[in-house]
Amino acid sequence: MKRREFLITCAALGIVPRLAFPQGKPATSAVAPADAWPQFRGSYALTGISATTIAPAPKLAWAWEGGEAFDSSPAIVDGVVYAGTATGELIAVGLADGKLRWRYKAGEAIGESTPTVANGRVFIGDLIGVVHAVNVADGKPAWTFKTQSEIKSSPVVVGEVLLMGSYDGSLYGLDAATGKQRWAYKTENYVHGTPCVANGVAHFAGCDEVFHAVDITTGKQRYAASATAYTGASVALVNNLAYFGTFDNQVLALDLQSRKVLWRYEHPDRKFPFYSSAAVIDGTVVLGGRDRMVHALDAKTGKPRWTYMTRARIDSSPAIAGGRVYVGSNDGRLYALDLASGKVVWQHDEGAALSASPALASGRIVIGSTAGRLLCFA
Repeated sequence: MKRREFLITCAALGIVPRLAFPQGKPATSAVAPADAWPQFRGSYALTGISATTIAPAPKLAWAWEGGEAFDSSPAIVDGVVYAGTATGELIAVGLADGKLRWRYKAGEAIGESTPTVANGRVFIGDLIGVVHAVNVADGKPAWTFKTQSEIKSSPVVVGEVLLMGSYDGSLYGLDAATGKQRWAYKTENYVHGTPCVANGVAHFAGCDEVFHAVDITTGKQRYAASATAYTGASVALVNNLAYFGTFDNQVLALDLQSRKVLWRYEHPDRKFPFYSSAAVIDGTVVLGGRDRMVHALDAKTGKPRWTYMTRARIDSSPAIAGGRVYVGSNDGRLYALDLASGKVVWQHDEGAALSASPALASGRIVIGSTAGRLLCFA
């Protein structure tokens, strides 16, 4: 994406862009910088947008053989890809060459938790409930913190605070430098989704059917509203509207000012849950469904703009760059769809389910497969 296109995108989102992004720090804009994807969904707003430019017909640049499934989505910072494996390893691989830099043994397995890179460290949670902080330079441990149950949420670092959800029902605020607990915010069910952050407040729709807003400094509740249903997806936040899908087969737009649902979308025929987290750009909300379809909705009204049918359910969360939507499907294919029309403009058939989400940076697409291959396209 060129500078002018980037500024137009930011204007459409109603945000003020930061044109110089410090490496190793989360993107505070709703658009991830062209050369980094430092956390799940690319930025604090979890909108899934990158300022990078991807080739029209990208080729497989390399594939790193991990041997076990990648449910964890990648993060990319300073030319290094970080991802968790089902064997419980956090790996660092060169973005340009696909060569292993280091591997760190976490717990027995790492599930869907995506690494976050900030302040010279990479953070991730595992399925035995431990949060790990690892030095990016050498893969050596800095600290660990034990929760009371498995972790599938992804960490978010805001200043000195690390946010992490756990299946013990808590969102934790940890000191990012030391791993010491600052606070714990208790809910009535699992905290599965990754919190999105705006104005010092963490927002997430919990498995307790409640939409939570939590002060990241104190851990105190700012407010709570009905999320209407059990929710596994993370929330994307644009212009004071939160967008997310639920296990009640609906996609919602929640107005944070009125704390009421602005609109609901439900496919008229296919009633399946939404597990994929939404991408939001140019007034369009895009997400995958377990109905095998990619759905594009009008962000103001919730009315469908287009749908595209794959051959299996979609748990992968889409990423967007240069007017294209990149998303994996359990049919084994990575798709690039035209944002305006929903037509397929490119695809790769991997032959193994792609339930993880793609990361976009430096003109490359990185995604892991359930067959244990970490793939890079350029």
